[in-house]
Amino acid sequence: MTGVKRIKVLIVDDSPVAVEVLTRILATSDEIELVGSARHGKEALEMIPRLRPNVICTDLHMPQMNGLEFVKEVMARHPLPILVISVSVSEDKTENVFQLLEAGAIDVFPKPRGVLSGQLSKFSSELITKIKILSGVVPFRKQKKHGIASSGKTTAHIPKPCADSGGSLPHIETLSRHLKMIVIGASTGGPQALEKIFTGLPANFSIPIVCIQHISEGFLVSLVDWLKGHSKLNVAIARNNERPVPGNIYFAPDDRHLKIGKSGAFQLNDDPPDGGHKPSITVTMVSLAEYYMGGVLGVLLTGMGRDGAEGMLSISQAGGVTVAQDEDSSIVFGMPDQAIKMGAAKYVLDINKIGRFLVKIECIEKNSGGQ
Repeated sequence: MTGVKRIKVLIVDDSPVAVEVLTRILATSDEIELVGSARHGKEALEMIPRLRPNVICTDLHMPQMNGLEFVKEVMARHPLPILVISVSVSEDKTENVFQLLEAGAIDVFPKPRGVLSGQLSKFSSELITKIKILSGVVPFRKQKKHGIASSGKTTAHIPKPCADSGGSLPHIETLSRHLKMIVIGASTGGPQALEKIFTGLPANFSIPIVCIQHISEGFLVSLVDWLKGHSKLNVAIARNNERPVPGNIYFAPDDRHLKIGKSGAFQLNDDPPDGGHKPSITVTMVSLAEYYMGGVLGVLLTGMGRDGAEGMLSISQAGGVTVAQDEDSSIVFGMPDQAIKMGAAKYVLDINKIGRFLVKIECIEKNSGGQ
């Protein structure tokens, strides 16, 4: 690897055992260099200007300066990609790990406590992959200089709320079937994007929403709890044989694919991963398109890879509506970019406009008698 620039990582954790395990894991990659470790946020802030890390891995609970305070200070002084490495489910509900994402961290990963030898290889591979992804992230990328998408694709204009007289959405009013379901897929950066969308949805929003979020196993319950505090709708994990109803946002559970059965109820299955993902965004989107045909609105948000691109195409071909997050507001543009390149995205929108887009469509559906 001589002459190849390696990814410089700084670990911030007061547990010597955790630091030792992470050090050994990172040492297995020729593309990563551990440049230092700090016991708490204050010590790390002093080290950053000297070490100039590309990625920071931090715990949440630490003395003197905890993870939340540390993330806020880093984003104010030295904006860098931050990976939160903490216990899977927060024991202190008032200080949830997802508050760190809200403050500017990019992703979460479980702390390596009691990892069995047979699981260590998978654990190590996943951590190294996350660090590689984060090394290419530019913090605050969502804050565009001119407020204009630069993806080069057509970006829909968001009209005034449907209670007003002005504005219309081309193609929406002419749908042959009324919308019955919204499905949203996301990966890296997804929790932050979902929070922005959910915050803008009213309590009387009348179309059920299904979400598939790629996230390290064990964090889903904590994610749902955090999002409940940012949504006027009920946010829950989907249950087998449950029928989706308006006023609810359903998440596919850990390690299960979510489909819709012939009876219109959720079907959770243990089929193999699709494209390396379980739950898979594409599996859910294809199933919903087959059941609801043109009555589906698909949204594909930030994330690495191509999961969801084929699913978006299925929705589009069935006559549904498809929206991809634009490049400027995506932490990682991989998944929406793949859908756009396939011609599967009818609209390409900044994350701050997607919530308003959904509200506008729901208003049109109500006014047309679709609900």
